[in-house]
Order: sequence, then C-alpha cells, then structure tokens
Amino acid sequence: MIGRIIEIEDLSTARSEMLAIGADKVGVELMAPKAVSRVLKLKGLKPAAANIVKQEMLSFGGEAATAYGSINQSVEKSDLLIFGTLKQLSQLAEKLKLHQFGLPAVAAELKSVLNNYSAVPEPIKIKDKNLVFGLRTYIMGVLNVTPDSFSDSNKFMDIDAAVSHAKQMIADGADIIDIGGESTRPGAAQISAEEELKRVPPGIKRLAAETEAPISIDTTKARVAKEAVAAGAAMINDISGLHFDPEMAKVAAKAGAPIVLMHIQGQPANMQSNPCYSDLLGEVIDYLNEGLEIAKKAGILLEQIIVDPGIGFGKTVEQNLEILKRLRELKVLGRPVLVGVSRKTVIGKVLDLPVDDRLEGTAAAVALSIANGADLIRVHDVKEMSRVAKMTDAIVRLR
Repeated sequence: MIGRIIEIEDLSTARSEMLAIGADKVGVELMAPKAVSRVLKLKGLKPAAANIVKQEMLSFGGEAATAYGSINQSVEKSDLLIFGTLKQLSQLAEKLKLHQFGLPAVAAELKSVLNNYSAVPEPIKIKDKNLVFGLRTYIMGVLNVTPDSFSDSNKFMDIDAAVSHAKQMIADGADIIDIGGESTRPGAAQISAEEELKRVPPGIKRLAAETEAPISIDTTKARVAKEAVAAGAAMINDISGLHFDPEMAKVAAKAGAPIVLMHIQGQPANMQSNPCYSDLLGEVIDYLNEGLEIAKKAGILLEQIIVDPGIGFGKTVEQNLEILKRLRELKVLGRPVLVGVSRKTVIGKVLDLPVDDRLEGTAAAVALSIANGADLIRVHDVKEMSRVAKMTDAIVRLR
C-alpha cells in the first residue's frame, strides 16, 4: 500500500474523490465541507472580540492566531488568522451571530469572503459578447496608440496601422481590444485630455464600424472615457481603480459600461520610485475594495466590474512575483480577475531580456496567472497567448 496526499481545494473535488471510493452520496454532502480547509485573515479586532473568535473556533476543533497581547488586552487591536475546514468556519459564523462586540458583522464578513472565494463570478455582457467565467480564459488584446509605449512605441499612431493590427489580434483570438492613448509606463508624464482625444476616438469609431469585437478604452480621464464610449467603446479600463478622476465613476455608471478597476501605488511618473507595502496583498485588496465602494455609490452595478492587481504599477520585481503566486486571494472580492503581465519589466528582470524577447516569460506568467485564478489576460502577443490560455484552461478548468 502506498499512501497519497490528495489536493482538495474546493467542494467539487472533495465530492468527486469521495464518490470515487464509493462513499454514500448522503454522507458525501455531510463530509465534503470537512475536507476543504481555509485560512482567513481578519484585521483590527478589539482584543475581547479576537479572544471570543479564538475560543469559539477552538470549540469547533479549529484554531485562530491572535496578537500576543490580545489575551491580556495589552494591545488596542489584533489581527486574526483563523484556520479551519469549511464546516468549522460555517459553524463559527453561525455562533458569532449571537455575540456582542461587533461579532455579527464579523460573521457576515466571514460568510461573504468564503462565498466569494469559491463562487464563479456572474457573466458580463460587453457589447454583444457574453463573458461566461469559469469555462475559459478571455483574451484582451493591447493596442497602444502612443509614441512612447514601453512596448509598441509609435507603431500604431497611424490609424490604418492601428485598425489593421486590431483586426489581426481579433483574427488571432482576442475577445476584447483595449485601446490606450496615453503611456502608463514607469516614469511616464501625464498628457492632456485634449492630446489623448486626438489619438483615441478616431480609431475606436472606425474599428467599431468595421469589426464586431468589443472595444475597451484604457484611460484614467472621465472626459476621454465619455468620448470613447460615444465613439463606440463598450468598456472602460481605469488603471487608477476610480481613484484619479472623481468623475470617472459617474461616466461609467451613465454609460452602463463594464469597467476594470486596477491597483496602482502612486502615479505612473513616480510609482516605481520606492514601492513599499506592510501587507502587500492586503493593501492591494483594500485599494480595489475602495474602488468597488466608489463604483457602488456612483450606481455602477457590481456585476459590471472586473479587478486587476496592477502588475508593474508601483511594485518591485519580488512584489509582482508574490502577487502572481498568491493571485487567488483576490477572489475574496467576488469579481473576475484580469492580469496584465505581458512583456513587463518583471519578466525582463527575471530573464535578463529586452522587451522584444519576452515571449516565453510572458507565456509562463500567463499560464500561472490562469492556474492561480485569472479570468482574463491582457496581452500583446494574442495568437501565442491564446494558445497558452487554451492549453492551460484544458488543465485547470478540467471539470
């Protein structure tokens, strides 16, 4: 006899493994939540509340780690790490509803996090295209109409060249074309809305007339987004996550267009000066959640939002790699995840290669992004990355 470790990350896999050994179907439903474990982090609880959570979790056979001074209340607040099976965490949430010290709200947060992490996001309709998540990865093709892009400088400033390239990306498998008129490479200076408007709407208008593919406008300016939507764009991609222009959320809400909210630390001109974090993934998630709240207040439907961790936007090489490794943690937001790692500096630094020689590095990063939870990928090399995505999907979306 040879023992094995079975990788079980969700209820579906747990059920399949139990049924495969002939377990009773009724018993499988009772046992499956005991086969899936999670580690949850809660921030800033008062010691009394933290101690109650710990004791209750211990009573269900789980565990919780608190700050050292939590037990004697010598600290003002404590973060918590809660370890347990889905069954134990569900029991904890039910029990916390009965307590004081704000613990009913903690119970609601626990349930929300667990549900979001396991759920497949609702489909999003962009123009006439339905993005049905969980079945395959969607491809966003990059079209930079800028003279100073880190990757495509000056290649597609001519409208005929831009439209021709977009059509080729569509033929190669792009589901969405993302058009940007302002470079957001590290150190890039901001351009005026007037200059951006000279570059973008004409190409959008023509592409919308000549193809069926949804077009996304990559901008942080509400005025540009509004004009781009009028020209035919069906989606907004805001690298600031609704933090730069206070009018952007209103424009997106009025247009009824899906929107991508990305994380960035600082602005393109200074974001790589000295990026630092005390809790990398926690701060990325908090920033994106702030964007979700801004969107909600403006009337943007949650079902219309995609999130992006912002690889290369205010992060060191090591921080970018950590985000890619722990990408699945973004699932707690309950939204589809887009990753844009194509040809980026992190790949160049790891492989010591120039921007035009990063195809294999991009392929590896794309494949692992999908394996770690990405629903959409934003890429330059559409034909090659479509194949990478299709092969990766065949493995990670097997069920």
